[in-house]
Amino acid sequence: MAKQRCGWVLESDPLYVAYHDEEWGVPVHDARELWELLCLEGFQAGLSWITILRKRAAFRDAFCGFDPVQVAAFGPGDIERLMANPGIVRARAKIVATIESARLFQTIEAEEGGFHDFIWSVVGGKSIHNHPISFRDAPTKSAESEELARKLKSRGFKFCGPVICYAYMQAAGLVIDHETSCHRYQPA
Repeated sequence: MAKQRCGWVLESDPLYVAYHDEEWGVPVHDARELWELLCLEGFQAGLSWITILRKRAAFRDAFCGFDPVQVAAFGPGDIERLMANPGIVRARAKIVATIESARLFQTIEAEEGGFHDFIWSVVGGKSIHNHPISFRDAPTKSAESEELARKLKSRGFKFCGPVICYAYMQAAGLVIDHETSCHRYQPA
């Protein structure tokens, strides 16, 4: 019997299926992984998530495995190298924002609680479980995603509006929006 999945999953694409079944909505608590996901969500702005998934390996290679120390040290030559890389989304503003966000990440990491607590504070450290019947019932933003967007923007992050932040929160498991008929759905 085939597994029932959320309606947004492109069942014919094994990469999308694996992402849904193994990653989406799983709470992420590693600070570096949270930062990587935030960067990828920023690159996704205006594009489809499957586009980013298909390029994720190239992004990881281009951005040194999303090691924030290495990325923070990128300079003008690195920006030009990235702009010439056909494996990633070549949007200068997004590339520059990612480099700057590595520096911002390091600053937040040096503070009490670090990046993990900075991100998870908007949900009180605990995932919000919604119970959508259809993915279309899930919101595109929330009070929490608006708060996260404000917090990130106040620190200097770019490409992190409330809608991007909500998608980020879904992906990182701060918000659990699996449809009630999905095999991954678990009532809170």
